[in-house]
Amino acid sequence: MNKFHVSVLLVTTIFMLIGCDPSATNPNVVFSEHKQDPIEELEMTADVDHSRLSYKETFYVPIYSDIYIDKENRTVLLSATLSVRNTTLKKSLYVNKIDYYDTDGTLIKSYLNAPLELPAMGTLNYIVEKEETKGGSGANFIIEVEGMDETVKPVIEAVMLGNFSNKAFAFSTEGTPVAR
Repeated sequence: MNKFHVSVLLVTTIFMLIGCDPSATNPNVVFSEHKQDPIEELEMTADVDHSRLSYKETFYVPIYSDIYIDKENRTVLLSATLSVRNTTLKKSLYVNKIDYYDTDGTLIKSYLNAPLELPAMGTLNYIVEKEETKGGSGANFIIEVEGMDETVKPVIEAVMLGNFSNKAFAFSTEGTPVAR
């Protein structure tokens, strides 16, 4: 084998190995500042003292994996970005649950292994790729948060993006508190 063939073989092998690394294609890792999954980066290693947290709320956040576009029941796949924002200037917000459900209400994935801490004015953005079609048109997140007191209320939103033909569109949804 000559040097050229060895070089091509080596480059091809490297690209194949990179392609096997899920973090190399995960947009949550690729677009994060520290090249790490933002949920894993914020997950806490120490236990949260829940006895000192008086604010606790659960939110429902609609997410659309696809939407119908015409009378022939064709659909367009959408990407979505879930955004959880701590709106306080000095207090942390604790996120205990981020669960993703499909249109039928079946749990698809629990995103947290441990609670995460959003520092004052911190934001967690998490991308659901348009190729993830399990959620369907009625997909949603259930997010549970806690804080020191009632002043630690988050803003929770989702932004969906899609395109059809030569047109692109975007829309957003807001998290709604779940009645207990």
